[in-house]
Amino acid sequence: MSDAKLQKKDEVKSEENIPVAVTPNGSTSQQMDDGYTIQSNTNEVIESFDNMNLKELLLRGIYSFGFEKPSAIQQRAIVPCCTGRDVIAQAQSGTGKTATFSVSVLQRVDDKDPNVQALVMAPTRELAQQIMLVMRALGEYLEVKFHLCIGGTSVQDDQRKLQGGIQVIVGTPGRVNDMIQRESLKTKNIK
Repeated sequence: MSDAKLQKKDEVKSEENIPVAVTPNGSTSQQMDDGYTIQSNTNEVIESFDNMNLKELLLRGIYSFGFEKPSAIQQRAIVPCCTGRDVIAQAQSGTGKTATFSVSVLQRVDDKDPNVQALVMAPTRELAQQIMLVMRALGEYLEVKFHLCIGGTSVQDDQRKLQGGIQVIVGTPGRVNDMIQRESLKTKNIK
């Protein structure tokens, strides 16, 4: 984020004694050690997955995946996402954005409800496949059913699987739109 966009109103210190800029719209901007800036309208930073009030089986998946401590973006974005707040999270590649929204989606899905409750859109098949791998790994211990809905695969297979109680869809715009138009993918229960 450029300095021109910040237009500092006030500057305070965070608990870690790092300068935090408060912008005119009330959001805060914090310069991180890696040179990147985090801008947020909340000051809540949760430094442990255990303190995020996540499902026990989801925590098990998080730790099995190899996470020990949430990244900076995860510390700030998982809880607001889990509570249904709108979040725009931008960060450098490899900072944990996919895991951030995946954890949030898995926390919100009710595994007793067989309807589609979450739809994750990706611009390419390759990215959709990568997201699906992360989702499945993090949700390994949950009773959640996933489906990858991308072009280049059988439309009939997608239609058949979507009748079987899928709760999380990861897909590309073309195929997802096709499934909605064919009324195979019902969106009324998406959270």
